[in-house]
Order: sequence, then C-alpha cells, then structure tokens
Amino acid sequence: MRAISDHSWHVRALCHELPADEADKLFFPTPRDHKTIAEAKSLCNACPVKKDCFQYACDNDQRTGIWGGLTERERRPWHNKVGRRLDYDRVREVLAGRDLHLSIPERDTVIRHAYVRGWEPEHLAFLLKADIDWIRDLLREARHAVADRDRYHGADEEDENTDDEHSADDHEESMTTSIVPAQVHTGALIAALGKAA
Repeated sequence: MRAISDHSWHVRALCHELPADEADKLFFPTPRDHKTIAEAKSLCNACPVKKDCFQYACDNDQRTGIWGGLTERERRPWHNKVGRRLDYDRVREVLAGRDLHLSIPERDTVIRHAYVRGWEPEHLAFLLKADIDWIRDLLREARHAVADRDRYHGADEEDENTDDEHSADDHEESMTTSIVPAQVHTGALIAALGKAA
C-alpha cells in the first residue's frame, strides 16, 4: 500500500472538483476520441500537480487513461523503465519525509546519502518504513561502496596523468566498471542532497 499512501497532491489538481462521470469521460476516452483527448491534455497542461499525477500513474501501474497529460500509449516507455528510474527530486522529497515508493537506484541514493551524513539506522528505517536489520545491511553495503569509490577515485586522476601507460579505451573501461555510479561523485548532487536534509 506504500505506493498509494500519498495522494495528497490530488486536492490541488484542476480535475479534483469535476463530477465523477464527467472526469471518467474526460480522462478515460476511447482511443480515437481526439477531441476529448485534446481537452483533457489542455486541462492537464495547466495543472499545478501534473508531475505528481504522472508519478502516481507510474508508481501504481496505471496503464489506462490520461495521467499527467499523457495518454496510455505515451506513458508506456516510462512504465517499462520505472524500476530503473533515478529522479533526484523524488530522492529529496523522501529525505524531507514524504512517503514515496522508490526504485532501487533511488533507494540506493537515499541509503548512500544517509551513510555519508551519519544517520542512525533507526532514523533511516523509520523514514523508509523498513526492517531495521535490512537497513543496517544496506548501510554496511553503502559504507563499502563509498570506501571503494574513495579508494579508486584517486586512481582515476593518476590514470589521466599517465597517458603513456594506458590507452583511452582502458581508461573508459575502468570508469564503466566503477562500483558506485558516476552521478554519486558530483559535488552538485551532494550539495543538493545536503539542502534536502
């Protein structure tokens, strides 16, 4: 039920006050009803919670109807890759206390941030509504990942200085096999996550 627990955004939606039968006709039209689809999309484009609506549809596997201004066909590629999604806005919202269903890359980013900031496992378990032992395991994995990143980050700088010893292909290969994704290394990400905490 976590994925559907936060739908507080709906009260700010432009469609919130529509009668149920009118909303059903507008947001669940037949595929060839182009006039109704255009009308629904124009309402969605002016809506202040369009992104929240889209995320709700992805998190809850809503494959029919118009959500976030997109038809089911337009949302299909997003549904197919929702498990690999890494949206830093969602990460910041979770760190601020919002209850969202995270993808594995998003969850790993939250865990690494918590480890770097020295959060207690109990605090993180409460935030993610997860088992404390599982959180301790994830924090232990984050500690190893950060240690490996720090250990090998200096090696990449040395490789750049010794171009004679290694080819550019070897350098690219070593970067793609890094244990921690490259986006974790950016100062801008760490600064943004620091503001969120």
